[in-house]
Amino acid sequence: MNRLLDIFSFSEDSPLIFTQADFWVFFSVVYFIYAIVYSKKSLRSAYLFAISILFYYKTSGLFIGILLFSTINDFFLGKAIYRSKSVILQKFLVAISVIINLGTLCYFKYAYFFTDSYNYLFQTNYEVINYLAQWANTWGEVDYFTVDKIILPVGISFYTFQTISYSVDIYRKQIKPLNSIIDFGFFVSFFPQLVAGPIVRAADFVPQIRKEIKITKVEFGQATYMILKGLIKKMLFADYIAANFMDRVFDVPEMFSGFTNIMAMFGYSLQIYGDFSGYTDIAIGLALLMGYKLPINFDSPYKAIHCGDFWKRWHISLSSWLKDYLYIPIGGNRNGSIFSYAFILVFTFLGVFAVSDYGIALIAASGVGFMLIITLFSSRLAWHFNRNVNIMITMLIGGLWHGASWKFVIWGGLNGVGIVVYKYWRKISPYENSKAWYALLWRIALTFVFITFTRIYFRGNSMDHIERFYQQVATNMDWGNALAVLWEYRVVFIVMLIGYITHWLPYKTKDWIEALFIKSHFIIKAIVATLVAIICYQTYAADFQPFIYFQF
Repeated sequence: MNRLLDIFSFSEDSPLIFTQADFWVFFSVVYFIYAIVYSKKSLRSAYLFAISILFYYKTSGLFIGILLFSTINDFFLGKAIYRSKSVILQKFLVAISVIINLGTLCYFKYAYFFTDSYNYLFQTNYEVINYLAQWANTWGEVDYFTVDKIILPVGISFYTFQTISYSVDIYRKQIKPLNSIIDFGFFVSFFPQLVAGPIVRAADFVPQIRKEIKITKVEFGQATYMILKGLIKKMLFADYIAANFMDRVFDVPEMFSGFTNIMAMFGYSLQIYGDFSGYTDIAIGLALLMGYKLPINFDSPYKAIHCGDFWKRWHISLSSWLKDYLYIPIGGNRNGSIFSYAFILVFTFLGVFAVSDYGIALIAASGVGFMLIITLFSSRLAWHFNRNVNIMITMLIGGLWHGASWKFVIWGGLNGVGIVVYKYWRKISPYENSKAWYALLWRIALTFVFITFTRIYFRGNSMDHIERFYQQVATNMDWGNALAVLWEYRVVFIVMLIGYITHWLPYKTKDWIEALFIKSHFIIKAIVATLVAIICYQTYAADFQPFIYFQF
């Protein structure tokens, strides 16, 4: 009983994570009660909302207040937008929703980024003070919160985007506002996807809230398969190779050869895919067990044949969100705007300045400014520029969404450059329309290598850390000991090889394996689940590895 009470009470040292046994005890109790109440729609929503709030409290403690604030704020703003007859007032209310949500996100996620950037640019020494914590402490005699540090609430980037899309979709008349704040709270906080996505849009999820729940044997089989697949991805293909190889290399890249650093980068591509895709697979499976369908977030991204194709397959819910709520509104591929030009000019200067000196940053910004001036006199150049500037803006902001650091902005910018370059390369590419297997293999390999090497800006702890990685690759490949490295970490590389082979399997083969599991007898399912659990828990590190996307 004490163990059960510990699982359902908050502890900063033991948040509920899908790979922990405590979570599955938690879910078993939750699911048992859900099986009793699921047929009563209002009670079902209230129950899942309460459980989701409890889950978030277990994960983030008093940061639950921010989630509740966002829920209440956008529920009433959504109603006001729908009832308003004035288009101007509707736009004003949408702007209020966006400003409040992004303002909250920026305060918790980007305070250090903006402060450090300002200090670096103007040689000042301003420090971040948590004014919200300072204000909260004035309400009690005890200092509950630390005022000299701002902690990032788990999942804030995900549920913030969900609530923004709710207000915008009501303004666009794509949905009607929910009448019950309990239903809306359930939509915002649904616990399987609350802390790391996928980002769920109201138009997709709201119609499911009041539907009749009936889980078929096929859906139960699909849900179980997704959960088991997610555990394998996370615990075997992500955590095992990270703990036994990659983390050692990335901690001190200068202690390993360039060849070892490169192999670690290829390992990291598998790790981050297994980690994030594994999480969303489990989330989708858990939701399906309760009768709800979440959007697919990954579609074999390493089968992509160019960078744009990759971003249609990777973190699909974020890519499509940025497309519909950022890329298209600022002009899409049709035209630029004053915002587009000013943004790209400022980001060019600040981005170069972050990794170089003031003079080079000024030269880079001047070059971009000169190009902008030329577009005023050349309609052809303006057409090309306008088609691509919004892609770059979207990818830069997408990079910044992932992390409050210039290295993430650079990572997003490199992916934007990859998309833009391919748009022109495909016009002269000799194998663009080729059906030959080797042409397809070449395009997949080229895209995969490009995506992998841009991720050093994603994985590197700092720009200095990244520089040390490049220095080893450029000056110390040490090919003579390559075979020794492969043999020393042979188990890790075998696991990596299996991971990539399963990823690159044809869709038909994957569908056949899934169908075989779904059609199997319940006893077979139980045996497979037991074997997966044994394999996973035999390979995990001494400490459970948190999901990478929790930090975003």
